[in-house]
Amino acid sequence: MDKYIGKRLDGRYEIHELIGVGGMANVYRCTDTIDDREVAIKILKDEYLNNEEFIRRFKNESKAIAMLSHPNIVKVYDVSFGDMIQYIVMEYIDGITLKEYIDRQGIIEWKDALHLATQILKALQHAHECGIVHRDIKPQNIMLLQDGTIKVTDFGIARFSDKATRTMTEQAIGSVHYIAPEQARGDVTDGKTDIYSVGVMLYEMLTGKLPFDGDSAVTVALMQLQSTPKHPREVNPGIPIGLEQITMKAMQKQPSARYTSAAEMLSDIERFRLNPSIVFDYGKSFVDNQPTKFVNSLKDAADDKTKVIKRSVSDERLNQEDEPEDEDFIKEHKPSYYAVKGILIAAVAVFVIIFALAVFRGCSSVQAKDVDVPDYVGKTLVEAKEDNPNNFQFEIKSKYDESKEIGAILDQEPAGGSMKVKSGSTITLTVNGTNTEVSVPFVTNFSESEAVQSLKDKSFMTEVVYVENTKTPKGYTIDTFPKAGVKATIGSTVYVYVANGERAEQVELPSAIGLTLSEAKSELEELGLTVETQYDDESKEAKDTVLGMSPLQYGKVEKGTVVTLTVSSGKGDKNTVNVYVDLPTNTDDSVEMTVIVDGVVDPQYSKTLVPKYNKTCTLEITGSGTSTVVVQLDGQAYREYSIDFSTSSVTTTGTYDFVVETTAPYEPATEPETYPENPQYPTDADQPTGSVDNGMNF
Repeated sequence: MDKYIGKRLDGRYEIHELIGVGGMANVYRCTDTIDDREVAIKILKDEYLNNEEFIRRFKNESKAIAMLSHPNIVKVYDVSFGDMIQYIVMEYIDGITLKEYIDRQGIIEWKDALHLATQILKALQHAHECGIVHRDIKPQNIMLLQDGTIKVTDFGIARFSDKATRTMTEQAIGSVHYIAPEQARGDVTDGKTDIYSVGVMLYEMLTGKLPFDGDSAVTVALMQLQSTPKHPREVNPGIPIGLEQITMKAMQKQPSARYTSAAEMLSDIERFRLNPSIVFDYGKSFVDNQPTKFVNSLKDAADDKTKVIKRSVSDERLNQEDEPEDEDFIKEHKPSYYAVKGILIAAVAVFVIIFALAVFRGCSSVQAKDVDVPDYVGKTLVEAKEDNPNNFQFEIKSKYDESKEIGAILDQEPAGGSMKVKSGSTITLTVNGTNTEVSVPFVTNFSESEAVQSLKDKSFMTEVVYVENTKTPKGYTIDTFPKAGVKATIGSTVYVYVANGERAEQVELPSAIGLTLSEAKSELEELGLTVETQYDDESKEAKDTVLGMSPLQYGKVEKGTVVTLTVSSGKGDKNTVNVYVDLPTNTDDSVEMTVIVDGVVDPQYSKTLVPKYNKTCTLEITGSGTSTVVVQLDGQAYREYSIDFSTSSVTTTGTYDFVVETTAPYEPATEPETYPENPQYPTDADQPTGSVDNGMNF
């Protein structure tokens, strides 16, 4: 049995089970007995307790995550760096890795892939804004919860953007299928390095395939540097053009051609989401089961490539020598023949190698352009590295000037504006600072301002990290990293952990699934939670029925937490609705009824009726969403209806009189009969006023 299971760390964390095994650490599911919550604890393996590189990476992860607070990034609650055990206490996540999900699903529907990529980018945007580059973004480091929420984990090789900008000397750390070309070369890495990795994951989700795959890490690394992948639509034609463009832009070889930030990529994704038929004006532009590893640099890869060339030439030689020139005759040669032949073949091999390297270097030189040397004096080293469109390599020298800011550039070679150089050239920068080491002062239980000032007095940069703590008064220092008494270089950053007080009051989430939207909102808002709604147009449930919720029900969350409810829009609810058509009363004859549903004649209801015996006719219309129904009698428009299947409602939108057609012969109207005036009868004019003309005279 694992030696930690059943034990309690620091009298607080009860260890229940091993839930993950990594390259340098194991992860356990535990209970925090003080805060009464389930947590995950990552414990550095015993064999690495004396390995400075692994300890550095382990501490780096805790520093990185402790600085971050985002719903799509795993939380860190506590850290411990003792001599006998080093561990990180993190949020417990009940889910699977994105890698496992991709393996199960194969090709992921593009809407779902976009939903997952959006969450990853939001997490990276937050990390980059805090100055942290992950550098190992891959689906194995992304956790997927049951409700579709993403959690980015494993900041083990993350770096702070104001620290060293390279990976380990002549090595690139990371899973080779997902690393950016500059990381494979061991060049400068920044936020755009993570963008490339997101592009590769998006490619893999959309196509079910990695853009580059090979028999060895070196082969894949070379492909990352030199090859162009198939466009996603060549693998999966169902991918919209705009989404293909977004994916390929994120995977551009040159960092300057990629999205400049996660926020910029998110902006284009939002434009695409609102208009999936969009075509962007920037034009056309992998699953590995291996743990994070060291990948040889380009130089080593080129050496391996040279070995492959030599081996292929040698194989060709063997094949030529083993093949007889004639079936019945094998010609024998003198030893001198083979010596000369070997020399010739070796010469050819050397020529091939030299030619291949020349072509490779030639291609590199063709791509480089002549540019002016920028003026970096007065800027900070961070500014120089962030604003580097021409991919200059920086060689750093130190010199201390107490009147200047630590990290400020005091001098450079060549001088700014003095000459033109090739893009990618090396520029030597003299940066304010020295390699002098001093001990980190003790500032525990100092106020935040006192701790920061004390560290600045020792020429340290400071970064304040606020953490939950109920034992130390709010606003006071809990600890520092490096710890007090440890020697560190002046000008380096010391992280100050400051108590942020007690956690906000927590409530248990009730289940809202199956309730109506109004019922769910009322119940959740009474608990002090904020409700947001997203609609599902494909659900067959009744309109406003709650289908799901995030975070999941029965979990504990802080008051004020946003709870997103997925609600049926009713548009996918197939239903049958009765339409009652009143028939005309002004005819005794039969009529021909034609029913047109959404512009199409429905033969089921097109029939002959006798209104004298049928005062109404019932139409049973089945559908979803909304429909328009037109009823014609003898070719005349008679009634029009609008049906909403989600609410089973029918609205009469048009009523027209039915005109009865007659078959009687036409008879013209006759003139009124006239008679000639009879003079013996008096006219009206001869009658006395007020008299009555009765036609009688006596």
